[in-house]
Amino acid sequence: MQKTETMTLDEKFAIAGRAFELLDAGDNAGFSRVLRSVPMPPYMAKAAKESIGVDFLINGGWNLSEAEAEFGDDWLAR
Repeated sequence: MQKTETMTLDEKFAIAGRAFELLDAGDNAGFSRVLRSVPMPPYMAKAAKESIGVDFLINGGWNLSEAEAEFGDDWLAR
């Protein structure tokens, strides 16, 4: 999993803005890559784990640092 310091809301919005610039330019892969670098909110990560599955989170390249901080480093295995 990707470990990062907590991002501010402004930092998250700046990254999301860059992602949408890439989308507007037709770079769908770049959009996805950049957007996945923003930490997924813990409530969304938990819902994705329960509804879509652990493999989706592990193999998807999602930044799960906030979920790990809230639920513990081993939360995906539990």
